[in-house]
Amino acid sequence: MAGTNPSGSVQEMGSKAEVPEGYIHKQRDRGAPDAPLMQASVIDIALLSASPNSGPELEKLRHGLQTWGCILGINHGMSPEFLEDVRHVIKQFFACPMEEKLKYSMEEAEIEGYGNDKILSDTQILDWNHRLFLTLFPEESRRVKHWPSNPHRFREVIDEYSANMRVVCEKILKAMGRSLDLDENSFVEQFGERFELAARFNFYPPCPNPDLVLGAKPHADVSAITVLLQDEQVEGLQFLKGDEWFNAPILPDALLVLVGDQVEIASNGLFKSPVHRVLTNSKSERTSLAVFYVPDPKKEVGPLETLIDETQPRSYKPVKNLVDLYFEYYQRGRRPIETARI
Repeated sequence: MAGTNPSGSVQEMGSKAEVPEGYIHKQRDRGAPDAPLMQASVIDIALLSASPNSGPELEKLRHGLQTWGCILGINHGMSPEFLEDVRHVIKQFFACPMEEKLKYSMEEAEIEGYGNDKILSDTQILDWNHRLFLTLFPEESRRVKHWPSNPHRFREVIDEYSANMRVVCEKILKAMGRSLDLDENSFVEQFGERFELAARFNFYPPCPNPDLVLGAKPHADVSAITVLLQDEQVEGLQFLKGDEWFNAPILPDALLVLVGDQVEIASNGLFKSPVHRVLTNSKSERTSLAVFYVPDPKKEVGPLETLIDETQPRSYKPVKNLVDLYFEYYQRGRRPIETARI
């Protein structure tokens, strides 16, 4: 795979006694698997739009997003059986022979497709994962050649999941506006009708030295919001609050919804985009599916004027297509939102 990790598949390296040096983090940057459990708010998404009874749930939503930058969403409209189907086709794909998965490889200077880290510098610390990155919406932007035909139900199931994600994201964004006493369309309208949904399917194989290696480096998402379907059994996701890392809880039928940088900007910092990372372990593989709601790249995103006053002055400059900075900044341990801060 041109432009990707030349040391090969982490899946294959997992059977060796030690990991290559390029994956090893400095002592201060390594994981803490015994971290405390974060107290994420559990939000009934169906109640968020059940006016006039939505008040208490909106307050919980606001508190959760201001405290942790994320919430666990239940009653989102997808059955446990369907979520099981989604997880199943993801695991089936990553279980395919490498020869099959390489049919969907990302190309030079592209992010879509199957692969792992792009090499940007000799000092880059690599992530212990493989990923499949796909555009879900707009449908005409899909690069179908990267959509696996094996397993045979992959396209059908993920297409249905994509349709559900559009509904869930709109409900969450409207509720976020209402939780701040704004018009419910405030965020939706700023992000534009030509918003994008992008999916990253993550696979973290067992690692022989999990105390030295991370599945994903600390980062915050450059999306407006991210909706994560976690592994239903294997932990690994952690969030930073203050100077301490916390383990994300697993609620199998819930969706973990994260604030992205562009909602932090639009909310003038009232909602914070949380820094998070992924640990590895020596025994179990782990999968997850992150769907990113990304504003129309042609739309300028800045703090909503109704959220700026003497007590809460403007904290960010307007930005456009922040995503273009993400991958380079990520590998360097920086955040694109830095460019927007005043």
